[in-house]
Amino acid sequence: MPAAWPSVRDLMSTDPVTLPHDAPIAKALGLMRTRGLHEVPVLRNARLAGMITAESIARRPRGPLSTKVEHLLVLPPLVTPSTPLPEVAAQLMATGLRATPVVGRRGELLGVISRTDLVRALKNAPAVTRATVESVASPASVVVREDDEVRHLLGQIRLLEEHPLPVVDRKGHLVGAVGVSDLVGVLWRPIVGGKRDARAARSALDVEVGSIMHSPAITVPAGTPASDAASIMLREGISSVFVVEGGRPTGVVGQADLLGLVVGGGQAPAPGGGVEDVFVEITGLRGSADPAMLADIDHIVATGLRRIAKHLRPKLLTIHFAPHATHRAGDLTVEARLHTDVGIFYASHTGWNLMAGVAGLLDELGEQARRARDNQRLGNRARRQAGADATLFVDAELEAKIRTASGADEGD
Repeated sequence: MPAAWPSVRDLMSTDPVTLPHDAPIAKALGLMRTRGLHEVPVLRNARLAGMITAESIARRPRGPLSTKVEHLLVLPPLVTPSTPLPEVAAQLMATGLRATPVVGRRGELLGVISRTDLVRALKNAPAVTRATVESVASPASVVVREDDEVRHLLGQIRLLEEHPLPVVDRKGHLVGAVGVSDLVGVLWRPIVGGKRDARAARSALDVEVGSIMHSPAITVPAGTPASDAASIMLREGISSVFVVEGGRPTGVVGQADLLGLVVGGGQAPAPGGGVEDVFVEITGLRGSADPAMLADIDHIVATGLRRIAKHLRPKLLTIHFAPHATHRAGDLTVEARLHTDVGIFYASHTGWNLMAGVAGLLDELGEQARRARDNQRLGNRARRQAGADATLFVDAELEAKIRTASGADEGD
């Protein structure tokens, strides 16, 4: 129940690392590396100005390290001490941030709440203990070979910020993982004579991924409870684990996937109602995507969810776009996972037409929802019939005993 969830006040860190607005990026990188951070709040006159993130730095690898952090700020969601856990989980998932500031009434910084804080609080929640890793994992649709050049990672920065990518050898076996912090570490070099070494920056893109990855990657087999995966993340201080079969990565379970189990709990519409409260997460699209295209995707998703809501109660829909960089036709794979009140449904589509892919996904999910509702109704009908049959059987048996007793009385 939503009332049972803790609020941000109970979970946040009250002594966060911060930076002034005029600090150089070099200082931000130093803090991120030594403290293992992906985001750092930035203050101007003791008020929150925004956040500097590893992703925002990685997106601009050509600038000098003396650039002020205020030029790369990201505006975080508004979170207060009274915000409940499911709501802040939705905020982090919507923005792709791993942590966000907690502010007071006057905009003063009170602390920071992170995905790790939320996972620690929900690892024993019923929704997490009931799930298995393969039921919540994102497909390992994008893998990197250890002999690929680092430059190939630049097109996957957004996905890298969500979770590390699996690194495989020539046989497809998992040998390590690479995240956005690994990429930032090679794109930005120490200051030499007050300037960045441009030649070193160019050569950094030519090195192999295997030289910057972290190894070994933390793995779990299929069938592992999601709560165990959460415990491993907390114990190892990592944000994701890989699901493997036969040494090959089949999926990745990140903190965001675990948060998805509680987002929308108790907030979804009833069957046949609206879909305004359904949480939708779309990943894999470039930040420069055409606004008109995004509007079209939003319309397709909203229409599909309204059809699904006639059968089941949708809670969370995640859609991921995975371009095929090696396809000459520019194909991409669109994958979707839909959380409902009766279970989780999956769909996938590969082709060159992005809009047709999204529409096909929603149609497939709608058909799965219809079948699930029909099966549920048939099951309910069968149980009711079985109960009626049992009642008839008991009544018949009782009637026979009464008749027998009555006959014996008449004989006496």
